[in-house]
Amino acid sequence: MVVSQLRTTEVSDPRVIAAMSHIAREDFVPAAQRSFAYADRGVQIGEGRALNPPLTTGRLLNVARVTQDDNVLLIGAATGYTAAVLAQLAASVTAVEQSSKLASLAKKNLTDFANANVETGNHSDGLAKSAPYSLIVVDGLVEEIPTTVIDQLASDGRIVAAVMNDGVSRLALGRKAGDHIGYQYFADCGAAPLPGCEKAQSFNF
Repeated sequence: MVVSQLRTTEVSDPRVIAAMSHIAREDFVPAAQRSFAYADRGVQIGEGRALNPPLTTGRLLNVARVTQDDNVLLIGAATGYTAAVLAQLAASVTAVEQSSKLASLAKKNLTDFANANVETGNHSDGLAKSAPYSLIVVDGLVEEIPTTVIDQLASDGRIVAAVMNDGVSRLALGRKAGDHIGYQYFADCGAAPLPGCEKAQSFNF
């Protein structure tokens, strides 16, 4: 994965490469899917969900420039894989997961990571009680990043996500300055859909 996917693209942060090399991705997927753990596509994990492709995770964390001082909010714990990677890079990681079954699995998989915590709750709600966060990682493809989540970002914080834009999955980096946030799309890249962050339906009369 590191040789064929990360180093051949723009994943250049040595800390991200080292963390993804250290965490055994196959430990975070169902036994029947382990032969696909490192494939460059989403891996089915049950509950109608999939892990993000490794390349997508790598590119998001690469531009996030995670530091050892970061207090990270992860939207979508899934099975705990991205939280485990982030735990190698940041001071603390709080992962929110709206599937109680996946949240329980993530907690089990993250037992050995003292600085990673999993909370059950709606993805769109984030986790206000531990805010503000210096970095927010949305671990999946969303239609929009909820305002509630953005409000939990520190005034000088960063947020990374895969956002559906004009029918294309685009990776985005957001930077907050005061109460304002600006986004930059930096790559078109496939991502696993993450429920709970859909745009509100509009009605025509």
